Formats: sequence, C-alpha cells, structure tokens
Amino acid sequence: MRSHRRSRLLAPLLLIPLISSCFASGGDDSGSGSGDDADGSRLRVALAFPPAENLSPYGADATLLSRLAVTEGLTALDANGSAAPALAESWRRDGEKTWEFTLRDATFQDGTDVTPAAVADSLTHATDAEPAPAALAGVTLTAEAGGERTVRITTSAPDPVLPLRLSSPSLAVLSAKAYADKNRVDPVGTATGPFELTKVNGATSASLDRFDEYWGGRAQASGIDARFIADGTARANALRTGELDIAEAVPVSQAATLDKDTRRDTATTRTTSLLLNASSGPFEDAGLRAAARAAVDTPVFAKDVYEGYADPSAGIYGPAVTWAEGKRTAPVGRAAAAKPGGDTIDLATYDNRPELPEVAQVVKQQLEKAGFKVKLTVREYSRLEGDALEGKFDAFVLARNTLLDTGDPVAVLASDYTCDGGFNIAQLCDKDVDAAVAEAEKIADTAKRQDAAMAAEARILGSDAVVPLVHQRIITGVADSVQGVILDPYERTLVGTGTRR
Repeated sequence: MRSHRRSRLLAPLLLIPLISSCFASGGDDSGSGSGDDADGSRLRVALAFPPAENLSPYGADATLLSRLAVTEGLTALDANGSAAPALAESWRRDGEKTWEFTLRDATFQDGTDVTPAAVADSLTHATDAEPAPAALAGVTLTAEAGGERTVRITTSAPDPVLPLRLSSPSLAVLSAKAYADKNRVDPVGTATGPFELTKVNGATSASLDRFDEYWGGRAQASGIDARFIADGTARANALRTGELDIAEAVPVSQAATLDKDTRRDTATTRTTSLLLNASSGPFEDAGLRAAARAAVDTPVFAKDVYEGYADPSAGIYGPAVTWAEGKRTAPVGRAAAAKPGGDTIDLATYDNRPELPEVAQVVKQQLEKAGFKVKLTVREYSRLEGDALEGKFDAFVLARNTLLDTGDPVAVLASDYTCDGGFNIAQLCDKDVDAAVAEAEKIADTAKRQDAAMAAEARILGSDAVVPLVHQRIITGVADSVQGVILDPYERTLVGTGTRR
C-alpha cells in the first residue's frame, strides 16, 4: 500500500490540536507589545504541542495557528458544524463543479489587501503543496479571480461540501509575502486574523501582537505570549501559580488540583482509538485483528483512565457528533477471531496527551492477557508520526479529532482509512471500504451524506483496523481573571477578539 506522510494532530485536538512546551513567566521572549498596558493586557497561553513542521499551514501546525487566532480561511465552522462566513461573506454554486465566493473587505497583516487574486494564489499554493493538506484529500481544485470581489473555485469532480472544506485551518489564506521562500510557507505577519505572529522561538514559545486592522474588530487583548509546554503537569502548575492565563489540555490527573471555577471540560469530536496495521506484520491477518479487538475492554478507559472526563466508545464518531448515534449500524464483514501465534506486537503512542501512555499501558495489559506479546514505545508526537505513517508499528494509540480537517464526517474516513488516505496510520486498504467512502463523497444532501458516512463507518469497524476506545472531553484551565476563552468542540479555536484579562 502506498504511504502518504501527513501531520494531523491530531492533533490528533488538537491533534488536534494544539500546542506546548516549557513556560517561563515574565515575557523575556515576547514581542514589542509585551507586558500589561492600558490598552488591554497580553494573554499568557500554554499549548500542548510544539510546532512540528516549522509552522507550515498545511499540516498539524495549521491548528496551532487557528487556535491562536492568527489565520483564517474563506469560511469557518459554526457550532452546528456548518460552513459560516469568514473572509468570504457569501457564496453560491454555479453549476455542478464551480462555486463563487464573494469576499469581504479585509487586509492582510502585512498591509496588503485581501483581493480575489491574492486568495486564488494562496489556494493554488495549497493545492500544489506536497503532500497536499488533508482537507484536499481526493480533491483537485483550481481557483481564479472572478471579478472585483469574487473568487471562482472549480473542482475536477462535483464537490457538494466545498464551502465546508474551505473552513479547514490548513486552507488558511495568506498574503503573497508568505510564499516568497519557495522552500517554506511563512505565516509570520502574512495572515488575516486578529493576532499577528511577531516572533517564533523554535518549539519553545511564540509572541503575537494584536492586529489593529482586523476586519472583525479590534481584539481586546493587546497580544499573546504563547508557550509550548509538552508536560501536562507543568501546564497545570503554571496556571495554579499565576504564570499562565490559559492552559489547554489539562491532564485528567491534574484536574482535581485546579479550583472548580478554573477548569472547564468540553465534549469534543476527538476519539481515542487503537489502530492496527492491516498491511504488514501480525495484524495483516484479519483474524488476529479480530482477536485484538475482542481482547480490549473499552468501558474501562472512560471510567478509570479518564476518570469520567470522557465518554465510552461508540464508534469512530462520538456523542459530540450529535446526529451519529441515531444513524449508527452494526459493523459489517468482521472476521472470526484467531489465536495469537506468539508474535511480538510493536505498540506505540505519544505523551503530548498525558492520558495516552496510560491508555496504551492498559491496552498492552489487555492484549497480553489474550496471549499477545507486546512491546510499548512512547515518544513525543513529532518524533513518532513519521514512523507511524510509514507503517513501522503494528499498533498505535491515537487521539484523533474526527471533524478537525474539514468538518465533513466523510473526509476523516477518506483520509484515515482508504488506500490512498493521507493519514492512514492503520494502513488499511480494503476495496469495500473504499467503495463505501467513495459513495458517501458523492452525496450533497446533508442527512443522506450522514447516512452514507455511517454505512462506511460500519465497513471500517468491520475490518477491525480501528478499535475506538473512548471519546474525549478536553479540560481547559482558565484563570479567574480571564473572560472570553472559546471552548470549541472541534478544537480549532481557543482565543478570539473577546478573550481578555
């Protein structure tokens, strides 16, 4: 099977999702606007994942940029999971393959205007990126200026969810200056959001200043001092001691150490799953995948590992995807469980999300009880992802936001579980799964598309290449003095124009 390298955190939430590393109070690394001032205090934010791709908008770092309110696309994702206006104030379909987007009056952070030509150029760079952003998986599009305020986007095949697709953080619109270096895309000072990146200190910290010309109104905070703190305990401690205003992804183990009014838990569209390598190694055998699935006692994860800050597994989509439960059908095509033959299973996960090593340890114990031999590897996500995407592990515990990339329930299935999927850690290549996903991708009607997504989910679950374990709630630490933090179930946003202290 062909392997396509693609960062997705997940951040994996946020992958998503999401950012982190060491925090030092004070702001020695902050930009020109560091410190409190009479025009709005700066926000001190800790994120759980460090930049993994030099802040490229085309991979996992895209969510980092959107959570810090740096970047925007033509559309956004509203609370109901529908496309909402962003840089485009309206849109309409012109035939089966073309959409026309009308731009609002907006300015890039480098002072140039957001024009149809600039938007078309930015989207063209995204389509030419290698590998392509996950939001464009299986999609070929061309963008061109269509008039003084309009952009016309044409796809090679009908794409009924294009406005939803364009809400992806990986399709953020940047100015021409961002593409000056042919070897990388630079979002520093080239985006359109209410906060402008002014300084990036590798994987340690970043400084942002308010962008006063933001089309949506002036942000109430004068800037953001962001720290990337991989250690969840360190994030919680820094919030408790007053070094932080906002700490994302507080570990379950630390939740009780925060005052009740300081911790906010939000149901998310993130599902933690056990992915089994279906193309090589022991789990190429569907019978052994079935044996592994049968060995995993899923209710224990929500109750014990997540201490109630999660929901028991229901499928690829959890309860935050409110329409899914009523449409869910039984898995299709499951093989009979085989007896483990003594092979050693290489199981891996990452520690940016502190519950995952414990989840993996429980999985290891359960598999060993069933007769498997298991070797567990735990690393920081950026040091693990490449090997996972290349199929170097037999099993992988992943926290994946199912609606992060596009908001379309079919998109995650195409990306994660089809032969040519760009984030196919399970290495699944099944003609019946591909056919079910392809059928779902053709459907424009929302309810019918959801039905088709659930039919495809039944096929995927029937392959036993993925064993959903738990649906996460994310705990955000928010200081008493802070207002306006955005608790987003899709994990795309965290701060906005109204976030302040």
